[in-house]
Amino acid sequence: MDNIRQLQAYGAFFMTVFLVVMLYGYIIYLYRSEKKGVKDYEKLGKIALDDEIDSKPINTSDPEPSEEKERNK
Repeated sequence: MDNIRQLQAYGAFFMTVFLVVMLYGYIIYLYRSEKKGVKDYEKLGKIALDDEIDSKPINTSDPEPSEEKERNK
């Protein structure tokens, strides 16, 4: 019985360490992508604050309709 509890304790410890490393890796990824100019997370964060029907859209690029894609092939 004691052996199972010790195994669970080691498993919980290593899972916690793994999740902390993954969290910090994700934070670093977000920081680097914002510094490179790939995405502006500050602008995207304003979606929740400025949520009116007449608000200006965040992304103004309109994808091509599928009919025009087929004609351009």
